[in-house]
Amino acid sequence: MHYCVTNMPGAVARTSALALNNVTLPYVQKLANLGWEKALQEDEYFAAGLNVHGGKIRHAMVAEALGFEMVPVRLVA
Repeated sequence: MHYCVTNMPGAVARTSALALNNVTLPYVQKLANLGWEKALQEDEYFAAGLNVHGGKIRHAMVAEALGFEMVPVRLVA
């Protein structure tokens, strides 16, 4: 059984904010501790979130949609 209520974050704003902070904080700490370049090299999820860097398209779907060449993230640093 599924129960869906629209705009749950609006109905329970404090709980929603705490939940979002709890899942976001580890990523923020990793970025702060490693720096963005090393975090991209070490974490595939960070790398998957990079679309453009240094004038190059770094995400395959973005490059395909725009008709440009994609340059892999591993070549960023």
